Amino acid sequence: MKNPLWVLIIALLAVPLIGTAAPQQEKEGPLPWAYAGNAPPNVIAYPLSDKSLKHVPGSDLSFTIDQIRNPFGPADWHPSDHGPMPDIVAHGKEPGVNACALCHLPNGKGRAENAPVSGLPVEYFVQQMMDFKNGLRRSAEPRKGNTIRMAAFAKAMTDDEIRAAAEYFGSIPWTPWIKVVETNTVPKTRVLSDGLYLKIEGNQTEPIGNRIVEVPENTEATAVLRDDHSPFIAYAPIGSIKKGEALVTTGGGGKTVQCEICHGAHLEGIGPVPPIAGHSPSYIARQLYDMQHGTRKGLWSGLMQRAVEKLTSEDIVAICAYISSRPVPAAAKGASGEAPVAPAAKAAVRAGESVAAPITQRIQ
Repeated sequence: MKNPLWVLIIALLAVPLIGTAAPQQEKEGPLPWAYAGNAPPNVIAYPLSDKSLKHVPGSDLSFTIDQIRNPFGPADWHPSDHGPMPDIVAHGKEPGVNACALCHLPNGKGRAENAPVSGLPVEYFVQQMMDFKNGLRRSAEPRKGNTIRMAAFAKAMTDDEIRAAAEYFGSIPWTPWIKVVETNTVPKTRVLSDGLYLKIEGNQTEPIGNRIVEVPENTEATAVLRDDHSPFIAYAPIGSIKKGEALVTTGGGGKTVQCEICHGAHLEGIGPVPPIAGHSPSYIARQLYDMQHGTRKGLWSGLMQRAVEKLTSEDIVAICAYISSRPVPAAAKGASGEAPVAPAAKAAVRAGESVAAPITQRIQ
């Protein structure tokens, strides 16, 4: 008998890509809260003149700002967290390939403006790099500089270097570090040139509107020191998690497709399909929008077309809030282990089936 999962995958892949049929982009560019396409140039979070040694909690090491931001050997505050880094991860390849650890951090957590890569299936990681290399993965926001750089890096890397990075990051299990908070008002923010949003000092707030505001809990630890133990907080509109749950777990009456069909009952990933539970809402939003607008055209992108083609910006906010609030399944393995397989035609996931309490909070 045919596996129902693969029957559904074949059916989804049969749907043509219709990037031109998606909603029009906002005047500020697509989803400004996720892409930060309007980020100003030459805005950084650290003084260039600072040559003092820096420290972070939980580490006995010390580094200067120059060492922390060295593109060909960035600081690794917590080396005991992971195994030996391949040279391409730790040092990159001069002059044209930055160390993977610079942006994605030594533990693969990444930050809101880029991609979380720890715990990804090795074959998925490799395929995405091939898509970057072959022009099949671009950003729907042409001003998103780090996506452009990733394509250049991929073209300059060998197949062996790509696989070494994939196996290294795939061996590190994803663990929660984003707290989702539902609220009507959020701290006012500023955005760095690299697209990272930061809370403005003081207690200024503004209405949240239809967006998610994802910022570091500790601005200095994340933006200046690049501490890969420094977590994020994601503010979402009140009610968005519940709305997102309906869309993710039931398909919203035909608005989308149940995510568990391909991503697993607890969004832990199935085979080469990546895990998404507890991941950055900004990153997830960018991928949904990119696929909706046809700028991701790689091997597996067709799977997502029916899932994204009818989504509004409000739907994307709700879906991302829910997915990011989900607990990371305790049984989920790094990509070097066997991926769990969930039933494809199972009914919607119910709240009582969660494997752990979600990291969520509500502010009235």
